[in-house]
Amino acid sequence: MLDSCQNAQERWGGVHQLIDRWLKERGELIQAFRTLRDAKPVFADKDQNRDFCAILVDYVSAWHFEISEQLVSEAKAFGDTRGLELATQISPRIDEITQFALAFNDHCDKGDCSDPERFAKKLGELGSLLHERFELEDCLIEVLHNAHSEEDAVEA
Repeated sequence: MLDSCQNAQERWGGVHQLIDRWLKERGELIQAFRTLRDAKPVFADKDQNRDFCAILVDYVSAWHFEISEQLVSEAKAFGDTRGLELATQISPRIDEITQFALAFNDHCDKGDCSDPERFAKKLGELGSLLHERFELEDCLIEVLHNAHSEEDAVEA
């Protein structure tokens, strides 16, 4: 499910160093998710769980406090109304997924991850939501990158 999102680095790498670093963090998040998902029992290692949650919070925070801000700034600089409209449409859903991710983290911080069935269910839900989120993020990056690349090519 999350495997298809890993190629984003190949598609968007080099657009901007900030985005490159963030996409690298996405790869780390995907790997940490897989490690946690494949652990037997699924929450076996509290350190793995804590590490995953730290990466998760860093990733979703970077989108809200760095990446989306950068993309919107670029869209404004290029007069990219399509990209700005898309960002306005996509942001509420990304915010909802962020809230789920933060609730997952809070749940684990409280030590409420000892029920393997419940934890596996919540982790599965989180995986599906992250997959959706990655697609939304990629869509926004694609629209902004393509619009700006075309403008740069015309100016050259």
